[in-house]
Amino acid sequence: MRYTKILVAFLAIATVCQVAIAQSTRGMVWAKEGNRYYAIEDNGIVAYQLPAFTKTVVADSGTLKPAAGQRSIPIRSFAFSDDGKKVLLYTNTKKVWRLDTRGDYWVKDLASGTLKQLGQGRPASSLMFAKFSPDASSVAYVSEHNIFVEDLASGAIKQLTKDGTDRLINGTFDWAYEEEFDCRDGFRWSPNSKSIAYWQIDARQIRNFLMINNTDSVYSFTIPVEYPKVGEAPSPAKVGVVNIASGATTWMQVPGDPQQHYIPRMEWAANNTEIILEQLNRKQNVANIFICDAANGTAKKIYTENDNAWIDVKARWSDDFAGWDWLNGGKNFLWVSEKDGWRHIYLLDRNGKETLITKGDYDVISVNAIDAKNGYVYFMASPQNATQQYLHRISLKGGGKLEQLSPAAQRGTHQYRTSPDGSFAMHNFSNHRNERLSEWVQLPAHKSIKTLAQTAAGGGPNVEMFTITTEDGITMNGWMVKPKNFDSTKKYPVVFQVYAEPAGTTVRDAAGIGNNGLYMGNMADDGYIYMSVEGRGTPQPKGAAWRKSIYRKIGVINIRDQAMAAKKIRQWSFVDSSRIAVHGWSGGGSTTLNLLFQYPDIYQTGISIAPVPNQLLYDNIYQERYMGLPQENMEDFVAGSPITHAKNLKGNLLVVHGTGDDNVHYQGTEMLINELVKWGKQFQMMSYPNRTHSINEGEGTSRHLAGLFTKFLKEQCPGGPKREGGNKQY
Repeated sequence: MRYTKILVAFLAIATVCQVAIAQSTRGMVWAKEGNRYYAIEDNGIVAYQLPAFTKTVVADSGTLKPAAGQRSIPIRSFAFSDDGKKVLLYTNTKKVWRLDTRGDYWVKDLASGTLKQLGQGRPASSLMFAKFSPDASSVAYVSEHNIFVEDLASGAIKQLTKDGTDRLINGTFDWAYEEEFDCRDGFRWSPNSKSIAYWQIDARQIRNFLMINNTDSVYSFTIPVEYPKVGEAPSPAKVGVVNIASGATTWMQVPGDPQQHYIPRMEWAANNTEIILEQLNRKQNVANIFICDAANGTAKKIYTENDNAWIDVKARWSDDFAGWDWLNGGKNFLWVSEKDGWRHIYLLDRNGKETLITKGDYDVISVNAIDAKNGYVYFMASPQNATQQYLHRISLKGGGKLEQLSPAAQRGTHQYRTSPDGSFAMHNFSNHRNERLSEWVQLPAHKSIKTLAQTAAGGGPNVEMFTITTEDGITMNGWMVKPKNFDSTKKYPVVFQVYAEPAGTTVRDAAGIGNNGLYMGNMADDGYIYMSVEGRGTPQPKGAAWRKSIYRKIGVINIRDQAMAAKKIRQWSFVDSSRIAVHGWSGGGSTTLNLLFQYPDIYQTGISIAPVPNQLLYDNIYQERYMGLPQENMEDFVAGSPITHAKNLKGNLLVVHGTGDDNVHYQGTEMLINELVKWGKQFQMMSYPNRTHSINEGEGTSRHLAGLFTKFLKEQCPGGPKREGGNKQY
């Protein structure tokens, strides 16, 4: 997900097609013309001209050596100046929470052949988000929460902000903004290269959450994380414009209490004089768009949207989180809204006047590209089947005909890495039957110009897609893998995989579903029915009512949907109702706990990894978006928290957590342990010292976790058939 809430490495849904694409286009960057792309090959940079795939070496690895006799710089990623004459190389990277957004940068001048490291005198691996000025004369970057600009001709470095500290953050973001809004790169060059607009996040009022390290020294030590728990006010955010020449910052005068609002989006307004930004209120159900005068900071509100639940930010419907999608020379821009009950694309002008572009009972899943020249927007949607997705386009004039571009015969999930103008794309297709295709296509005809990999159906789990309607009248999609040599006259155990929260889905018609990377061996061979069902509250393209029915009901409505589906499935003639297991990670771990605790007569075994047992312990942006404010509706947080229902445990429970989890704190698992102990409930648990939310750090960790998962499942919910009459034949 591009959302870290849904840690589903165990799904193993990366397909062969995707691997083929990654190998042939490592570090791929589209040229702005749209008919050429750049990639990393043999630690150098090459260009491919489409549609012939004519290859040109742009920077040979031999030219990327800092000095004679030294190794070439290992390239993590790269970016070109607008004039194409210089390339910025990113290397020696370090993680900042989730992604390796901190490192070193070098500039390669393609004309002169010179290679120069930026940020001389700054600490190693401390530069973030370096980017060329539009005129290619300078590079700006963030280091230690301050913004610097470096002149490429003279090498002079100018520090533009000087107040940055560990908690006063310029040009990037705090933990919560990064985790929940996907905000990382926090500054923007003006088109004329004379100013930089940037965020400043004031996290000084956010309390530290202290993680403890007991293993890396004789004396334990704490690791502080600025982490705003639900109910705590957000870090105040503001936007400033700093003049490169004078170093003076003008702050945008956005109305409203900064401690009760967020600013998740900000860009230059298609000119050098104005800033456009989106402001969300703390509950994230009111979005305002302001255009601000960059010279004096005055802010004019041009648009307001309200929702009874929440409003998603751009990261939920576009791979390009940064950037405002301007059209018609900056007169209009794209906006995505669910105001009519479906996620649709609108065209807004600078006064907030809107035109509906897409119309009908279907959701726009993601916006892929804009062909401004011919007047089309390309996007993913699936009007007929919520487990699939297809590329479509529609006229930007509004009221046009919806065109499906993905081949109708390829039923399943399509993915595209589309050129900026929508003329070419890498296309990846797969479905639950394990059909796979990876190719390059020319759009809009979807003409295949190069096949990278293709496989026929088979070779993976024998997955069946199905729907089930619960006693509440809720129809849910699902997938199922039956045991090898399945005999319908016998009864088999069922293992459910769950997530069931707004950050991600588990049921997709795509290759890889039905795999369980946490299981050592083959579940089908060992006699298990493995399945997943998708209830309300997940981001399936079934309309806003489906997704937002979970508002203030996480841990209630999503849990009931899962349980009522399982109740129906237990009645199937080949299901052993005495062997029903469930597992999940993160939000799925919370769902697992709630299912065992709230519906103990349906589920006998559960494996909960990195759960949130108490919703009052999670961060404010995520939890308040979907649950409201605990100061106003505390009863909803209590009702939906697994810890509230822990006294009802009857079955077999394994809880797994990393003590170094900065996302879902180990604190919650310790509170859950206390509650289970208080009620005399026996269970098993495993803590992994200093592991994060992914529990994959350290030699042997992933294998150990898989072994633990498999051993517990086999012991508490044995695989294999059982004949009618109760004779065990596990």
